Amino acid sequence: MVLPDLIEEFLQHLRIEKNCSPLTIRDYRHYLNKFNEYYKKNITELTIDDVRKFRVGLADSGEMARVTQNYYVIALRSFLRYLIKKDIKTLAPEKIDLPKTESRSLKFLDRSQLERLLSSPNVSDEMGLRDKAVLETLFSTGLRVSELSKLNRDQLNFETREIGVIGKGGRARVVFISDSASEWLQKYIVRRSDDFKPLFIRYSGKEDIENNGEKMRLTPRSIERLVEKYVKKAKLPIKISPHGIRHSFATDLLYNGADIRSVQEMLGHKNIATTQIYTHVTNIQLKKVHQEFHSKG
Repeated sequence: MVLPDLIEEFLQHLRIEKNCSPLTIRDYRHYLNKFNEYYKKNITELTIDDVRKFRVGLADSGEMARVTQNYYVIALRSFLRYLIKKDIKTLAPEKIDLPKTESRSLKFLDRSQLERLLSSPNVSDEMGLRDKAVLETLFSTGLRVSELSKLNRDQLNFETREIGVIGKGGRARVVFISDSASEWLQKYIVRRSDDFKPLFIRYSGKEDIENNGEKMRLTPRSIERLVEKYVKKAKLPIKISPHGIRHSFATDLLYNGADIRSVQEMLGHKNIATTQIYTHVTNIQLKKVHQEFHSKG
């Protein structure tokens, strides 16, 4: 098979067998199509020198950050791993090293900043109640913005204060609603006069009642703009996105003594290494050591 056909087969594998999101598949298609534009020989002839030249081309473009260049290499390694499993002889993916990148600092809010953000919406009307419920739910659950957008009314259990969600990679988990989030969610739902299925709906544009109001659902991009609006209104010193509120959720749990495994479960991380990025900013024991032994502690 020629390279474009193999790439297409790999993308179908990601969609059907790996249950990857459409966004992930779109990104992998972009990265691998870029490789296809560069590499014109048979994939069985691929060498580490070919990969090096491909990476030099990415770096020399001058338009791509180091971390973005890594995504191309990660996609290529995954593709080669798939080919080898199909008994297609090609370059072993483990021979391709990822370049080291600088660690990006985590953006999260402290308690006082969170309170300012959560108290920003004007809850005198239905849209303000929605915005308040969105912010409270984001911090209470640590949901990804895509997961929050997909929530339906019937997923909420106010008796147990739980929400069952299907997250990244099709992994199911339960997230928990705080007393405050529960209160504002119920106020928002009671205020609504519609029967639309989505939990969070838009209030601009034409109303669409077809398919249980699916087209009324608040999109991830709209939620990002909503958070941005209230970050500005609260005059916070740092720019925070919905993912930054997720970071705040995780750091708040760890700072108050939650164990890393529990936080991993609540965040829906497949690997604990992903969760461990939070520990260096919330290690209370290190802070105690600093205070005890540093001359100015």
